[in-house]
Amino acid sequence: MKLLIDTNILLDVMMGREEHYEKSAAIWRGCEAGLFTGFVSVLTAANIMYIMRWQMDPETISDVIQKLELIFRFTELTPADLRKAAEMQWRDFEDAIQSVTARRVRADYIITRNTRDYSDSPVQAITPDAFFLQLQ
Repeated sequence: MKLLIDTNILLDVMMGREEHYEKSAAIWRGCEAGLFTGFVSVLTAANIMYIMRWQMDPETISDVIQKLELIFRFTELTPADLRKAAEMQWRDFEDAIQSVTARRVRADYIITRNTRDYSDSPVQAITPDAFFLQLQ
């Protein structure tokens, strides 16, 4: 099963967000174990590094990216992705990019805690909790 992993899921684990850590970490473990193929947009990686810039020096950033590459498949951001996302005319351009990317990589789901912003996505957005309930 192919999953596009949204920024908030990665940040839950990397920042140890207590309320969301357990389920988000389970998504990571599933990708690491090969149960799911987790895709991460390079835009997501850049956003994470920007958000966490005060907590990481350049060496740590390099290390984190290398570790993420062991678990997830990074997917490029193309000019066509940008055009398609702009044509969607969503309020949150980044979410539109995630949706377009998910469709391009033929993801089964977008894993996010922010499902309401993906209501018009051609790829269903689902929370980690709902994803694991669906697998049972």
